[in-house]
Amino acid sequence: MARNITYWVSTGMLAALSLFAAFSYLSGSPQAVQGFAHVGYPQQLRIILGIAKLLGAITLVVPGLPKLKEWAYAGFTFAWVSAVVAHYLAKDGPKAFMPLILLLFLLISYMTRPPSRQLQARSPTV
Repeated sequence: MARNITYWVSTGMLAALSLFAAFSYLSGSPQAVQGFAHVGYPQQLRIILGIAKLLGAITLVVPGLPKLKEWAYAGFTFAWVSAVVAHYLAKDGPKAFMPLILLLFLLISYMTRPPSRQLQARSPTV
């Protein structure tokens, strides 16, 4: 039961934060536009990441779609590792490592997900 609660709390937080980021990116909020410009990313990437974060958040919380869930976890990992690198190179100091907190919650969500939300390995056919 504790594992299930841990899964839903971590996944719910990730989904909510990702939905907020998606809205911010897609609505063109000044903070998002300035943030992408600050790290040297083109504004087109803001739109692409906004759509990806929206779809990833939805995928993590809806039932089924285990293969898509794996892709969502991988996509969030790539995005947040890239964010750490971009902010580090932009000399943002300690705040450059804030996406690592999101990665920690992502890892917790991934490790505690129930079997019904996991991609089942296929046995090789002989």
